[in-house]
Amino acid sequence: MPFTLDAIDIKILDLMQRDASLSTAELAERVGLSQSPCWRRIQRLREEGYIKAVVAIVDHQKLGFTMQIFAQVKMTTLTEEERENFYKAIHNIPEILECWTVFGEMDAMLKIMAPDVSWYQDFIFAVLLKLPGVVDVRSIVTLAESKSTTAVPLRARQFR
Repeated sequence: MPFTLDAIDIKILDLMQRDASLSTAELAERVGLSQSPCWRRIQRLREEGYIKAVVAIVDHQKLGFTMQIFAQVKMTTLTEEERENFYKAIHNIPEILECWTVFGEMDAMLKIMAPDVSWYQDFIFAVLLKLPGVVDVRSIVTLAESKSTTAVPLRARQFR
């Protein structure tokens, strides 16, 4: 059974998701604990699955990936095995950053990182349309990023 998060746990999560390079000593100081109890809390947050991973966020534009594209995918009716093969294939394509099952006319939405439009055009024909069950791809090409974060809002906003 998961434990209840208290204010210190929330502070630890908030600090870590904004800067995962903070040492345990730095985290402990910022949340008002000594190092050992802070380390135990971090371990518990990992064991309970609140902390899934600690990663570095890389600047995709500096590496030549100047476009982010949302591809809406329409699929035929798939057997369970075909659906499983679709998701296995998605997981093995590094340019597909996210995959969401959606309601409506389309069946899935993919977030794709691309260097340019020409590359993406080739990617559609060589990769996306060859995925199991895919019959149509509609793309939304982004122009500019105005907000991007991985931080989960830890305090729910109250609406009245």
